[in-house]
Amino acid sequence: MAIWRGTGGSGESTNDSTINAATTLANQASASAAAAAASETAAEAAQAAAEQAETNAETAETNAETAATNASSSATSAASSATNAASSATAAASSATSAASSATTATTQATNAAASASAADTSEANALTYAGDSSDSAIAAASSATAAAASATTASTQATNAATSATTASTQASNASTSATNAASSASAASTSATNAATSATNAANSATLAATYTPSQTGNSGKFLTTNGTATSWGTVDYSALTGTVPTWNQNTTGSAATLTTGRTVAITGDLTYTSASFNGSANVTGTGTLATVNSNVGAYGSSTSIPVVTVNAKGLVTAVSTATVAGGQYFGSASTKAIAYNSQTIAENVTVTAGNSGLSAGPITISSGYAVTVESGSRWVIL
Repeated sequence: MAIWRGTGGSGESTNDSTINAATTLANQASASAAAAAASETAAEAAQAAAEQAETNAETAETNAETAATNASSSATSAASSATNAASSATAAASSATSAASSATTATTQATNAAASASAADTSEANALTYAGDSSDSAIAAASSATAAAASATTASTQATNAATSATTASTQASNASTSATNAASSASAASTSATNAATSATNAANSATLAATYTPSQTGNSGKFLTTNGTATSWGTVDYSALTGTVPTWNQNTTGSAATLTTGRTVAITGDLTYTSASFNGSANVTGTGTLATVNSNVGAYGSSTSIPVVTVNAKGLVTAVSTATVAGGQYFGSASTKAIAYNSQTIAENVTVTAGNSGLSAGPITISSGYAVTVESGSRWVIL
C-alpha cells in the first residue's frame, strides 16, 4: 500500500498519482459537503423568507379585512357613504397591491427555495459520487431541501391566500362603491320628492287664492244662491213668480180633502166675553152668540131734577158701578116741575173764581169765611142783590 507523505516528501512515484487522485476526490467531497452546508443555509434562509412572506400575507389579509370593515361602515352612513367608500376603495386597492407584492415576493422566494433545493440535490449527487464520507452531509442537505420545498409550498399557499384576500377586498370595495352610488341616488330621489312637495304646496296655495277670487262676499247675502254669467260669480235670489210646473210634496201629509179639515174643531172665547162655537171643519160658516160677563149688578135708571148719576167705568170701557149725587148750586124751592124761587147759601166757605167771560149772581147778604176768597177775573161780573 502506498503511503502519501505530503508535499515535498519522498515516496513511490508509481503510487503518487493514485494518492493525488484520492486527494482530489476528498477535496471534491469536502467541497460538496461545503456546498451542501451552503445549500442548507440557503434553504434555512429560504424558509425564513417564506415565513416572512407568510407574515406579510397575513398582514395583507388583515389590511384587507380592515378595508372591508371600513367599507361596510362607510356603506352604513348615508350622509358620508361616498367619501368613506372612496377611502375604503383606495385602502382596499392599496391592500390588494400590497398583497400582490407579497404574493410576488413569496413566489420569488419559493422559486429561490426550489432552486436551492435543486442545488442541494445536485450537491448530494456529487457527494455520493465522490465520497461516502459525505453521505451525512448529503442526507442533511436532502432534509434541508425537503424543508425548503415545504416552505416553498407554504409560501405558495400563503401567496394564494393573499391573492384571495386581495380579491375579497376588491369585491368589498366594489360593494362599498355600489352602496355609495345607491346612497347618492336615494339622496337625489329625496331631493326630488321635496321639490315636488314644495311645488304641490305652491299649486295648492295658488288654487286656494284662485278659488277665493271666484266666491263673492257673503256679507248680507243670506238665503241667496251662487250664480255666474260665464265670466264672474254673484249672488242671486229665487224668483218664485216665475216658477212653473208641479211643486213636489216633499214630507207633507196630504191625507184628506183640501176643502175641509180632517178633524173638526171648535173656537172658544173666555174673559169678559164668553163664546164657544159649534164644530168647525171648514165646509161651512159658523155663527154664534157671545155672552158678556156681569160686572155691575146694580141695574136700573139713575138721575133726577135734583141729582145726577155717578158712573164708574173700568179700563175696558165697562160700567162697573152706578150711583147718584145731588146737584150742588142752582137750588130751587118747591116741588113743582117748574120752580120759581132760587136760593143760595149766605156763607161762602171755599175759594171761588168767576172766570173771564162769565157773570155770577147771589142774593145777599154773603159772608166769605176766613181763609177763603172769591176771585172775579177781568171781563167778568159778580152781582150781590
